[in-house]
Amino acid sequence: MAALVAMPLTAHAQWKPVEKVETYAISGQSGPELYRSIGENGPNVGIARAIAHTNFKLTWSRDYQARAGACVLASAKPKLIITYTVPSPSSPLPSAVRKNWEVFIAGVSAHEKVHGATIVDMVRKIETATVGLTVADDPKCSKIRTEMTKRLSALSLAQRQASRDFDRIELGQGGNLQKLILALVTGG
Repeated sequence: MAALVAMPLTAHAQWKPVEKVETYAISGQSGPELYRSIGENGPNVGIARAIAHTNFKLTWSRDYQARAGACVLASAKPKLIITYTVPSPSSPLPSAVRKNWEVFIAGVSAHEKVHGATIVDMVRKIETATVGLTVADDPKCSKIRTEMTKRLSALSLAQRQASRDFDRIELGQGGNLQKLILALVTGG
């Protein structure tokens, strides 16, 4: 019995996200020039450009099983690829600017990692909400997908809202990203 109880925890711990970092080129030899180039070349997010961006691709290997006229999601293993897109100067920077840049990009990267962590958390919540899900009178395992979509939609919307709330704080008055930007453009 203990082995059966431990199985979902073991399966839950078996996967890890793949994290990739992509860069986009920026130019400049001063903090203001670098920040201006970020504004011109940063990733498009909606109607504006961002300093950096976190995106993900999520696919699943799911085992649906018909049992006594019902359908059970017996297991689900995610494949999660998180991609962080960050700026990178296209030429060497003067020493003082390089030091400021290193502080700036470390802070921006840490910010994006928080977005990555919320995505991983969402995927773990999806596992919890769906593995073991049983839908009665569903021998062809078609109704279960509708029920899963409802559950997944709420989790996805919650993750997006948490991400927006985090950005609002970080970019708001006195927020961490606001301080990083100010230090970059003013030289410290």
